[in-house]
Amino acid sequence: MRRLAVAVTAMLLSGAQEVPRADILIRGGTVATGDAAPFTGDVAIRGDRILAIGPRLDLPAARVIEAKGMLVAPGFIDPHTHAEGDLLATDAAARLVPQFLMQGVTTVMIGNDGGGAVDVGATLASAATRPVGVNYGAHVGFGAVRRAVLRDADRAPSPAELARMRSLVADAMCAGARGLSTGLFYAPQSFATIGEVVSVAAEAGRRGGIYDSHIRDESSYSIGLQAAIAEAIEIGRRASTPVNIAHIKALGVDVEGQAGAVIAQVEAAQAASQRVTADQYPWDASGTSLVAALVPRWAQDGGRGAMLARFDDAAAMARMRPEMIENLRRRGGAAKLLVTAGPEGTTGRTLAQIAAAMRSHPVDAAIAVIRRDDPAVASFNQSEADIAAFMVRPWVMTGSDASTGHPRTFGSFARKWRLYVRERRLIDTASFVRASAALAADTLRIEGRGRLVPGHYADIVVLDPRRYRERADYAQPRRLSEGVEWVLVNGRIAVARAKLTGVAAGRALPAKPTGGCA
Repeated sequence: MRRLAVAVTAMLLSGAQEVPRADILIRGGTVATGDAAPFTGDVAIRGDRILAIGPRLDLPAARVIEAKGMLVAPGFIDPHTHAEGDLLATDAAARLVPQFLMQGVTTVMIGNDGGGAVDVGATLASAATRPVGVNYGAHVGFGAVRRAVLRDADRAPSPAELARMRSLVADAMCAGARGLSTGLFYAPQSFATIGEVVSVAAEAGRRGGIYDSHIRDESSYSIGLQAAIAEAIEIGRRASTPVNIAHIKALGVDVEGQAGAVIAQVEAAQAASQRVTADQYPWDASGTSLVAALVPRWAQDGGRGAMLARFDDAAAMARMRPEMIENLRRRGGAAKLLVTAGPEGTTGRTLAQIAAAMRSHPVDAAIAVIRRDDPAVASFNQSEADIAAFMVRPWVMTGSDASTGHPRTFGSFARKWRLYVRERRLIDTASFVRASAALAADTLRIEGRGRLVPGHYADIVVLDPRRYRERADYAQPRRLSEGVEWVLVNGRIAVARAKLTGVAAGRALPAKPTGGCA
């Protein structure tokens, strides 16, 4: 197909009259390829591929989409989501994932933050029998691997256990994983030493995978932000794998303003020929759980049951409560933690409001809530200056960290366009499209996607640049974005005239290991 597309383009440029018929012609839009400056032109699609691109394609087509005044771009690629629940669901409507399609996202990654299933092969095979709305790739999660071997224990693995962990990662990479993800901030992953992580990550590196990490500390909980960045870079260097820093940020009052220092660390590694990238969502509130935000890691040793038992242990609480108070200070106080999905009566309320209703200290209120369940929270703890500093770097791609209850799931790409391209003009159209498509394709080794190039898969978004915006907010986080008029996934129309068509044209995208597989 690529040879045909190149030949068609050459024929069009030479003025030849007999050219193949296109299935779809997108005509007269502002075309942003993912690399070059936007231009006014046409895009022709045949089957699941892009047939030709040019300022004016005199090409017969079965269907013409008029795109004058619209931005035509490669379908966006979200490098960091938690969309497993939807993509693997029995519910066909959930598997369409409209929250992504209505932003123009056509490919997502799952298995981030060390989560996801160890059996990556089964995860990728699901799309064959349960059609999905977007393409997806998967990482193998360090947390899932460690839990499979050590459960929730705070201890080092034995040589035999470490070998088992490495074997699980090797198997996952050979089954199509694109890398190893970690969430070293979270128990039980936080119990791992750098040597343990390097040993396991090396199995991904041997097979061409990346090391994608929610770093050990984005704030001042343990080793501190800059030391955690240094650790991620060191893991990549020692494991011989590219590094991607997940949802890069400076989180909390203790590290506000450190974006410049982090940028210098990353770019020093790049200058030393190391491949380091990052993804970022354009919101000032992060998303986590109340346990992760407040409960010390030592108190989570052994899992939820052991943690709850410590709440009833006077000696453990004498140690734990001051640490929880300090963690709350790091987060900016109880008014900065908004429950986005939790037990009845807590969702949509801040921890300060919950504590006031209980007439108790915020930490005591948090423990009372956690006893019922561990709620998802939005934590308002980033400065606009730090967000902007990261966003303009050429190695930072757009991502959502899509998770329950946070508006970033339904609005990250649209918000970035609306706020940082159209209103604040921090970045231009070409930079937005590159950060939202091409850079992720390069980082994750997703071949044939992320750019409008003849021969590439026809994952394409046509959006109204004046209307493209997020509608989701913290009060109504599940509102679909608006302004996307057309979306093609593998050449099939998934969104037409701003409406879902119900077509599930997505595919699983297993990576091809570069070596070390039978």
